[in-house]
Amino acid sequence: MSQTVPLLIRNAQVLMSDDRLMPADVWIEEGRIGAVEANFSPPEVDYREIDAQGLTLLPGVIDPQVHFREPGLEYKEDLFTASCACARGGVTSYLEMPNTKPLTTTQAALDQKLALAAGKSLVNYGFFIGATEENLPDLREANPTCGIKIFMGSMKGPLLVDDEAALDAIFREGDRLIAVHAEDRTRIEQRRQQFAGITDPAIHSQIQDNEAALIATKRALRFSKTYRRRLHILHMSTGEEAELLRQEKPDWVTAEVTPQHLLLNTSAYAEIGSKAQMNPPLKSARDNEILWQALHDGVIDFIATDHAPHTLEEKARTYPDTPSGMPGVETSLPLMLTQAMAGRCTVAQVARWMSTNPAKGYGIANKGQIAPGYDADLVLVDLQTYLTVEAKDLATKCGWSPFEGWSLTGFPRFTIVGGQVVLDNGELKTSIRGQALSFH
Repeated sequence: MSQTVPLLIRNAQVLMSDDRLMPADVWIEEGRIGAVEANFSPPEVDYREIDAQGLTLLPGVIDPQVHFREPGLEYKEDLFTASCACARGGVTSYLEMPNTKPLTTTQAALDQKLALAAGKSLVNYGFFIGATEENLPDLREANPTCGIKIFMGSMKGPLLVDDEAALDAIFREGDRLIAVHAEDRTRIEQRRQQFAGITDPAIHSQIQDNEAALIATKRALRFSKTYRRRLHILHMSTGEEAELLRQEKPDWVTAEVTPQHLLLNTSAYAEIGSKAQMNPPLKSARDNEILWQALHDGVIDFIATDHAPHTLEEKARTYPDTPSGMPGVETSLPLMLTQAMAGRCTVAQVARWMSTNPAKGYGIANKGQIAPGYDADLVLVDLQTYLTVEAKDLATKCGWSPFEGWSLTGFPRFTIVGGQVVLDNGELKTSIRGQALSFH
């Protein structure tokens, strides 16, 4: 869907394609960026102008790993509420995971999700197809999909794939990207028995420990190297995995990290209890530091939220009956921009990790940069003002965040999807719809 009226963004600090922040105007027409230049003179047509004085213009965030719960689990979240949260957080495109009901393991299930999103999603969308031990033809042929998701652990039912022969077949046949949740089921089950009876959710990080992650990442890397198969390692959580990739990562392998695994660690259990429980679990402060360094060095390529909401009632249960997962799309960009303002990285690095590199890694054309010819998926953020994360302000249906009480900067004032203003000076325009992403 292209906009009907061209848009002119005046006086913004624009992140240029060479990583400089420069004062400039941006002209948008037919959903694309037409010009990026100082003192732009628009053609004599009707257009809307946004005075972005004091704001910084960044490429819209592409969140390459979310769980939006529809179909089947809409009481936690749905594509409408989740995409509202995306727009509030500057996320203009997302890639959604297959563990819904029904599971996204067939073309028919993929088509159902695409149809649901076309009717409900305020921002752009793409969907993974989930691997089982039986659906190899679907994994090769389903379209459009950003890639194949393999749960090597932390999963029950058909989506758990840890059989050696099944993994070998998936890596051997076909050529599309494989994204793995890398935790070793055997080790997790052994440790679950070892720590049975403990109800403190902090034990979760010991049950699904660093070794469980490292075993599975090594295994995925072995298959990828054997077949030269495009591999993406989801939500890396340990220093050991980062050091493994530092030594052994081929050109066709990428990896991501979540803001949670950069900014939270096992100390969070004492503060927020089971709200800190996720898969893979939070690890140590030492792991935080190693993951940060790996991100700076390009060992880790991009950032994803693993937005996985559960209700407060579910989170209030007693461990191990508490579900793993936390929301993230509304806070990810402000969290990272706050780190940039504190000197831990640059604004340009944040945009590379959250926009440019996900677009490149998943083959999403014309997104992730501010330059003529690119899609007008953009976010205007306020880097001058600090706001406190409060549950009452959140658009996600689950209504909570692990970062409540944190003071952050860089909250979006305007979010633009395909040239359409979906967050308009803080107000959601819920009639706007994004588009299905295509992958090459």
